[in-house]
Amino acid sequence: MFTGLIEETGVVEAIEQSGQHGQVTIRCEHVIEDARIGDSIAVNGVCLTVTAVNEKRFTADIMAETFASTTLSRLGNKAHVNLERPLAATDRFGGHMVAGHVDGVGEIIRRTEMQESVNFEIKAPEELLRYIVQKGSVAVDGISLTVAHEYPQSFIIAIIPHTLEATNLDGKFTGDKVNIETDIIGKYVEKMLQPNAQPEQAGSSLNELLEENGFYPR
Repeated sequence: MFTGLIEETGVVEAIEQSGQHGQVTIRCEHVIEDARIGDSIAVNGVCLTVTAVNEKRFTADIMAETFASTTLSRLGNKAHVNLERPLAATDRFGGHMVAGHVDGVGEIIRRTEMQESVNFEIKAPEELLRYIVQKGSVAVDGISLTVAHEYPQSFIIAIIPHTLEATNLDGKFTGDKVNIETDIIGKYVEKMLQPNAQPEQAGSSLNELLEENGFYPR
């Protein structure tokens, strides 16, 4: 589990795709300080498993499905990528729950320089937009962001200067593709309330979930 708070941006040193899988090697500093083979690192919001690591870089395998459903296939050498290690039990939960399982790819259709922020309008598939709500959370290239506005075919995120400098968004412009992961809570709630479920069962499951998480007093 990740939070969407990017620890650093790394630089792609090599990426290759062959048959059903590929590999990416990324030069970085902080996320490899305690990394071991088998650990997870989110790369532009995609949870990857470390297969090799030293003091300057790490390598991860990428399966064909991941290439097909994310923007990783578009990466080239020297591309800047957002990096985050999984949440530790003692960490502050400053972003939102990010699984590292990308739901789909969006396209930046407008970048607007504002006085105190940079606004990005992102076109997204219809099946993703149903989970994107104004003032709700969304992960864009692994960054936990708040939805400023939602439209029938797109949504807007407003990026403050700190986030722009600490992530790869400063290098994103109209036409660029980004990974999108919607808020996982909405997907679970929808699953429980599906029409083919018995109303009593769906309601009971939702109530039990809320009670377990402290929303209802016992």
